[in-house]
Amino acid sequence: MKFKDMPYERVDFALVEKEMQELMTAFDRASSGEEQFEIHKKYYDLSDRVNTLMTIAMIRFNGNTSDEYYTKEQEYYDEQVPVYSNLVLEYQKKLYDSPYRAYLEKKIGLVAFKNIELARKAMDEKLIPLMQEENSLVMEYDKLIAGAKIQFDGKELNLSLMRPYTISQDRSVREAAWKATSAFFAENGEKLDGIYDKLVKNRTAQARAMGYENYLELGYYRMNRNCYGKEEVEAFRRQVKEYLVPFAEKLHQRRRERIGLEHLMYYDENVYFPNGNPAPIGTPEEILAAGQKMYSELSAETKEFFDFMQENELFDVLGRKNKRAGGYMTYLPLYQAPFIFANFNGTSGDVDVITHECGHAFQGYLSGKDPIREHADITMETAEIHSMSMEFFAEKWIPLFFGDRANDYVDMHLEDAAAFIPYGCMVDEFQHIVYENPDMTPAERKTAWRKLEKEYKPHLDYGDNEYLNEGGYWQRQHHIYSSPLYYIDYCLAQTCALQYKVKMDADFEEAWKSYLKLCRLSASDFFTNMIKEVGLNSPFEAGCLKNIVEKLEKYVK
Repeated sequence: MKFKDMPYERVDFALVEKEMQELMTAFDRASSGEEQFEIHKKYYDLSDRVNTLMTIAMIRFNGNTSDEYYTKEQEYYDEQVPVYSNLVLEYQKKLYDSPYRAYLEKKIGLVAFKNIELARKAMDEKLIPLMQEENSLVMEYDKLIAGAKIQFDGKELNLSLMRPYTISQDRSVREAAWKATSAFFAENGEKLDGIYDKLVKNRTAQARAMGYENYLELGYYRMNRNCYGKEEVEAFRRQVKEYLVPFAEKLHQRRRERIGLEHLMYYDENVYFPNGNPAPIGTPEEILAAGQKMYSELSAETKEFFDFMQENELFDVLGRKNKRAGGYMTYLPLYQAPFIFANFNGTSGDVDVITHECGHAFQGYLSGKDPIREHADITMETAEIHSMSMEFFAEKWIPLFFGDRANDYVDMHLEDAAAFIPYGCMVDEFQHIVYENPDMTPAERKTAWRKLEKEYKPHLDYGDNEYLNEGGYWQRQHHIYSSPLYYIDYCLAQTCALQYKVKMDADFEEAWKSYLKLCRLSASDFFTNMIKEVGLNSPFEAGCLKNIVEKLEKYVK
């Protein structure tokens, strides 16, 4: 079914609660594991219906944050979802404590039960008012960012539409564009500080209500970190500082020489070539058509997937006013349909949507065929391997998107992928500092960010940009507000994706088989087990990043 034709009605949570209570009563009365599993399948039907309707509302709200109807629907769900989450947990506790658990474990897997254990540590009915407030604060941030109106080049532009100017071939244009976007953040700095300060204190209050010292423990549970913890993450960040930061600095200096500058400034940060970054050729429709050709040739599975996406109009990728910034893939379980949301703006990021977000969507399409819903509950570091690796598998077809600048894009993409990991780790370490010290002032948070920038990105020079020199850049990073502790997952995944890059250059077909196996494994096993099963090294293992850097050196010489 086409997305535009999918019917929507507000979820009646009073009715949902009644249905859930009936399921739980029947579950308690069941006299065998087989009987309980049949009831559990009815729970799948109920949760599929609820999640599909909520997702439709979210997508339509994100498409136009000024739409009064869907704004009210989103506000309704922001208020009701914590209540519903608690109800789901109440049901899951019965699953976890079932006298027939051994049978149920065989049906839905050990990972599902570990995730329920973490959910029990992450949720309690007493948190509902705080979670509702948290949702409201995130929506406030979303609307502030989506509503940006920047006067530039004789036009009124939002942040997404400013992107082409910030990477312009003309250095004076990109400097002016960066200053204009910084001015928007500086003008709204007090609001942004206020929203984040409330979020930090809110999340800290949630953690303390659960008996934790600070939000980090609660946050790790909420991120479903079911096979590693804070110590492993810290060890990974140390590897990044030791091996990847020096390598990334070499890449930045190589980039500086390539674009013919004596010194890199902050507004040169995302520019890779003297004639400008490669931009996709063709209209958005032609980019999607090129994507269809690529996926039809990559494999039978990807052809089926992309044809399905196109036939059912499961893309919303055109940038426009009042549209939520950024991009994502989500899933509509009733229709077994992934959905891709993005903001095309004429830059290489448009093609990244066809590779990165489609990597997520492809895996979602495959896992949607699995009758065990828990197998689709992948942790984020695994999910991002699917997307970031697809970016590299697409390289054979990059000429379809970039014409005679295909090689430039491939070089840019590899450099960007390697240089991203230090930035992502910086975002993660910043959040650890903030949540370990929830009483920091806004100025102290900015000082902490600026100190981390000097450790992870020592080449960075903000010149006379007062807002950025004071440590304000992080306020444009949506995840810091909306998805705390998420960003390290990108770094872990990129480490695995870079291994796939090396593998596919040696044997593309074998690398693809490994990737396809990982997609199909979904969440049937733990992250650390699955990556070993498909022949990858764990990012947490000593020497993993050292080995990757040694292999990447050949690409940049």
